[in-house]
Amino acid sequence: MVDTEQGHPPARPALQDYERDPGDKPPFVLTFAEVKLLGIAGVGFFLDAYDLFIINPVSTMLQYRLYGGKSLPNNLQGLLKAAANIGSVIGQFLFGYLADSIGRKAIYGKELMLIIFATIMCISCPTNDLSSDGALIWLTIFRIVLGVGVGGDYPMSASVTSDRAVIRKRGTLLAYIFANQGWGSLVGSLATIIVLACYKHVMNDEGETSKVDGVWRIVIGLSLIPAFGTLYQRLTLPEAERYKKAKKDALPETDDVKELKDGVKVSSLNESEEVHVDIQRKAHFREFLEYFSEWRHAKILIGTCTCWFLLDIAFYGINLNQNVVLQQIGYDGSTGTPWEKLFKVSTGNIIITALGFVPGYYVSVLTIEKLGRKVIQIQGFLMTALFLGILAGKFTSMNNAAFIVCFALLQFFFNFGANTTTYCYPAEVFPTKYRATAHGISAACGKAGAIISALVFNTLTSSIGTPAVLWIFFGCSLVGACFTLLLPEVAGRDPDAILAEEIREKRLRQGY
Repeated sequence: MVDTEQGHPPARPALQDYERDPGDKPPFVLTFAEVKLLGIAGVGFFLDAYDLFIINPVSTMLQYRLYGGKSLPNNLQGLLKAAANIGSVIGQFLFGYLADSIGRKAIYGKELMLIIFATIMCISCPTNDLSSDGALIWLTIFRIVLGVGVGGDYPMSASVTSDRAVIRKRGTLLAYIFANQGWGSLVGSLATIIVLACYKHVMNDEGETSKVDGVWRIVIGLSLIPAFGTLYQRLTLPEAERYKKAKKDALPETDDVKELKDGVKVSSLNESEEVHVDIQRKAHFREFLEYFSEWRHAKILIGTCTCWFLLDIAFYGINLNQNVVLQQIGYDGSTGTPWEKLFKVSTGNIIITALGFVPGYYVSVLTIEKLGRKVIQIQGFLMTALFLGILAGKFTSMNNAAFIVCFALLQFFFNFGANTTTYCYPAEVFPTKYRATAHGISAACGKAGAIISALVFNTLTSSIGTPAVLWIFFGCSLVGACFTLLLPEVAGRDPDAILAEEIREKRLRQGY
């Protein structure tokens, strides 16, 4: 087919319109454009897991670099592990709101620039010029900045993907993108082992343990490769047609807007554009509050926020403190030279990730359109509650093999369950013009749960014991299953069509 006006074949749609999908293939079979989108959006979740969970081996390395092998101070250790999640809350609120009010195109990529900047500052930490505590404070500050970028990626990538997805494949695409968390965690563990192996001679054979300073910098710095690799694609991604259409319908008919539409004389075109954008921003915030002031909408937001909050208390409580698990399976690095201890911990991290993380994500990818989000989330919460209960009840008596199996199944049902669906739900259940803001609020509630776990886990385990903490996580999972009942099934659901129908019914009731 040839464009008769230009004499050239029409350009291939660039990640813009999937409605031409013929629908004759399973949802998990992706087109070229969808694979490209997966690469652009998925790298954010790869970096999310890489950056969030790499702090576990890095904090162990810092013990040898800064404190002569002794444990990090409890308060600074908790703050360091919570720092990225603290920043994430800020980023999720901020980028979520800006993505809806200003536009995805104007904002997308800026969160990745923040991640790149913060990563460079982290690996530039002047450990020779700062005190031990000062170095940890430096890292904490820039991991908060890193977290702002990581947090911003949640609503940005979710809305960018959902805006472009065919409804029958929307959940699958979102699950594919979120599954990159598993790969990020796995690659982080592999990178740590490989870099440690390269340093074995100088650290183990020659006894220069301080060279671990180079190991943690390289391990963190490697995340810059995928970040730089997708930055240009994010910055140049066009606005989705679905978002453009939603924004056209978003501007209320106030007197100021009518005057602008009727061509009121203004001093310059730029001034006119600024007034137009300012009115749109005000309208977005007001419309957002009006939309969620109705119980039928508010209860869904309460459901997405509470489920994510409860999930992350348990999920991050365990995964940011894997030393407890590693100790149980004999990979806590309690014996041997400093290098041998670090290598053993890294090996244990790979075992944990490979057994549960990656498989669970891809079972979700394959089944999310058939089973539905609600079924997967409820069964995920119930199954994690089951295995948390087993771990809590048998924590001191379970042998290594049984513990590994039980923990692997726990990780599997985290990811073939609420860890995946709590991300998908707000990206699918809310209309386009409120989607990023609602997703950011939901994700921020999740990270609030992660912060609580990171800050109080060590203190609680010291005072009431690990089994008691696991029972708390058990309770969180059961309550999460109950709050899921507030949520509708979103498979095949078009929230924009539902919103249009609600507006039509409201106008009929009001008599116009």
